[in-house]
Amino acid sequence: MGEGSPQFPHPLSLLRRNRSRKNGSVAKPCTFLSHSSFLNSFSFDFLMIHMAPELSSVLRRVTVAALFVVVVTLSYFFLYRAADTRNPRAALVLPFLFNIASPAPEEYSLAKVLKDAAMQDNSVILTTLNEAWATPNSVVDLFLESFRTGERTRHLLNHLVIVSLDQKAFSRCVVLHHHCFALVTEGVDFSREAYFMTPDYLMMMWRRIDFLRSVLELGYNFVFTDADVMWFRDPFPHFHPDADFQIACDNFSGKSDDIGNNPNGGFKFVRSNTRSIEFYKFWYSSRETYPGLHDQDVLNKIKNDSFINETGLVIRFLDTALFGGFCQPSKDLNLVCTMHANCCFGLSNKLHDLRILLEDWKLFMSLPPTWKSPVLTWRVPQNCSL
Repeated sequence: MGEGSPQFPHPLSLLRRNRSRKNGSVAKPCTFLSHSSFLNSFSFDFLMIHMAPELSSVLRRVTVAALFVVVVTLSYFFLYRAADTRNPRAALVLPFLFNIASPAPEEYSLAKVLKDAAMQDNSVILTTLNEAWATPNSVVDLFLESFRTGERTRHLLNHLVIVSLDQKAFSRCVVLHHHCFALVTEGVDFSREAYFMTPDYLMMMWRRIDFLRSVLELGYNFVFTDADVMWFRDPFPHFHPDADFQIACDNFSGKSDDIGNNPNGGFKFVRSNTRSIEFYKFWYSSRETYPGLHDQDVLNKIKNDSFINETGLVIRFLDTALFGGFCQPSKDLNLVCTMHANCCFGLSNKLHDLRILLEDWKLFMSLPPTWKSPVLTWRVPQNCSL
């Protein structure tokens, strides 16, 4: 380095010296750069000095954007917390939650959701969900997992509509799935676990029947499935082609046309026509004839009614070998389409046995074909045993 070459202290060395002074230690001599070293670092230092206003402006914009994200996130969090149907005004918190009779944003209207989810023959798959079953690691997660692990069932998720009965269930649905509809009943709390035969349970069941009637009136066939029904195979090839209304059973007599079968409303396939629509109206109105009974018991009362014969409605009952449940399990895993956690009381018991059910299915699917013997069966029910 020549004698005439200027020497400049590097900014980092000045920073180290200042920090040493603040800490009370003896500052080390400031390091100096040669002319060539200075030129190498000059461009960075020059930019820091002469572009400070522009950088400051950028930093301000980044800061504002970050604050905006924080505010929106916190606002959503508090709105979600506030969306508690125990408060009669909760329906006002999220404006896109609505009753079927009320105006709704197009994206979440029933007509739009059903159209987006429908198969070519106008069939959809429907399930209902409340907060108790929508919490993370609860029933809805197992339900969706069964479609993903089932045999050629994943594509059926494209045709599944989750009907949410409260605000928090809807909020969870839009995170998990792409076809969500909010069915909120003003002044009624469907968010908590509805224990069998309690007033909340009865109201929820009858609200469901009335909603399904409206789906038929819009021209859609539907499979209705409770969310505690695990889907392991595509059920559509196994439905009766001549039936208007076909329903799973707690116990199957062996004959699909035996009116003495004990039906279970948690799984059914209904074709949209005049006969099925009139039947659903009759079923819903019969709740007043048989007060205090839930929809399934009322169905047992009216299935022999002369009105059914007059309308010409064709009813069929589904074989538990294909559409089983904990009441009467499907014994052959090579045949089973669905398994329902029926005959089970208490959410914790239901979750315990459903997890084992899915484990059994995954183990079965991992076996070589030659090992998939009809002898293999489920380890459940356990906690759900009656």
